[in-house]
Amino acid sequence: MMSVRAAAAQVLAQILRDQGSLSSLLPSIQHQVAEQDRPLLQELCFGTCRYYPQLSAYVECLLDKPLRAKDSDIQALLMLGLYQLLHTRIPDHAALGETVEVTRSLKKPWATNLVNGVLRSFQRDRAKLDDLLAQNRAFRSNHPAWMEGVLRKNWPEQFDQLIAANNEHPPFTLRVNTHKISRSEYLTELQNIGINAKPTKFSPYGLTLEQPCDPRKLPFFEQGWISVQDEAAQLSADLLQLSPNLRVLDACSAPGGKTGHILEREPSTQVTALDAEERRLGRVRENLARLNLSAKIVCGDGTKTDWWDGELFDRILLDAPCSATGIIRRHPDIKVLRTPEDINKLATLQGQLLDNLWPMLKPGGFMVYATCSVMPKENTQVIAAFLERCPQAEHQPLAVNWGTPQPFGRQLLPMIGGHDGFYYAVLRKPAD
Repeated sequence: MMSVRAAAAQVLAQILRDQGSLSSLLPSIQHQVAEQDRPLLQELCFGTCRYYPQLSAYVECLLDKPLRAKDSDIQALLMLGLYQLLHTRIPDHAALGETVEVTRSLKKPWATNLVNGVLRSFQRDRAKLDDLLAQNRAFRSNHPAWMEGVLRKNWPEQFDQLIAANNEHPPFTLRVNTHKISRSEYLTELQNIGINAKPTKFSPYGLTLEQPCDPRKLPFFEQGWISVQDEAAQLSADLLQLSPNLRVLDACSAPGGKTGHILEREPSTQVTALDAEERRLGRVRENLARLNLSAKIVCGDGTKTDWWDGELFDRILLDAPCSATGIIRRHPDIKVLRTPEDINKLATLQGQLLDNLWPMLKPGGFMVYATCSVMPKENTQVIAAFLERCPQAEHQPLAVNWGTPQPFGRQLLPMIGGHDGFYYAVLRKPAD
């Protein structure tokens, strides 16, 4: 078995080299760690990424010279050690000793004194380091400098709350299938087993638990009466304005949360769940099977037409690939992996998806465009550019009590203890 810190250092080093993400790397290494250590492995990896901007700033100050690129595992180990000293209840002597020991399993004994010296210097000089870094905006916000600047520019009034929400642990929210049990009845079920929860503010289907838990142990989970889904994502189904027997395309559907919600709201809907990755469609199948629902599952590229049977859709939900800057607290490796260039590339892809899928919509039909981004360049600006290219498309203002109005659509920003960051816009194709 691999030690938990060696495994964490290996995962984090690959992330630093842009060779994967937490969601792609962690599952493959967890089986190499003792079962009782797997929660700690996840905590170390997620936590180090969550505080990456601050931890990397400390390391930069503490090193006499930058490490070589091939020593990204030692860079990861230093940040891992600092994370334990700063943000866990692990005794300092254990965090320091166990972290230093990993240099040997990494076959880099030369780094033993380096790691030991850096971590002990941090313990001794932390107050001086904090003073030195006090004016560093990336350090203060715990966000990469480029991202901090973009968020501050686009959301000056909401900036402090947005940063605080991004840096917290995410809330644990359920979606209740109200055709099976009412939200208030399910809340009572939770209270009966000692679980505290509260209804979500905007979604009529959501309950946010006071503490995260294993959903498989919750009442009626295996029967498909509830699902884990953030409140913001729960808003998409009602925006589609569903009615019986509609033909609906859920583009970019994996892992299938919104597909399931569409079918819960209107079981007669003929849903095509599209995604470009067959591996991810496995999650869609698993989720629908648990919910006892069915959809036509198609592996295909939304920017192409070779997967389409030529029959028009009454509704299209385009949950477009995006920077995921609205869900950083759920995927903190975004702070390490995302770059400014990514935003431009994603905006281009989002426009291509809109252009390709729009002709598949029936006259009189609706398209809901959604992202889990807080970047206007991926959201309202993408819709504005599409409406210029396709002037016959009609933007439908949203008469809702959530989000911040944008030139087109509405933007939800992540809230402390509440919903994630999400963007929605609704477009209508005029009848013939």
